[in-house]
Amino acid sequence: MISEKSNPIEWPVMLMELDEAKEHIETLKEQLHRDGSIEEEDFKIQLFHTISHLNRLWNGRNHSGEINQELHSELSKTPTDFRPVG
Repeated sequence: MISEKSNPIEWPVMLMELDEAKEHIETLKEQLHRDGSIEEEDFKIQLFHTISHLNRLWNGRNHSGEINQELHSELSKTPTDFRPVG
């Protein structure tokens, strides 16, 4: 797992992914409160965009170094080593 001390460049990227996920969730919540409904396709797009940020957060937790477009796409995929707890 990367750390702020050992990975000063990658650490803010992880925090940014978390901030982005939070922002998307807050925006979606505001939209739901405001509109009282949402089209399923729009809901899917917004939710999966949020999930992609969380996927990159999890999949990139041990990555150190530059992230090119190919790696970005790979890190955005659903994790295969993540199991729910509880």
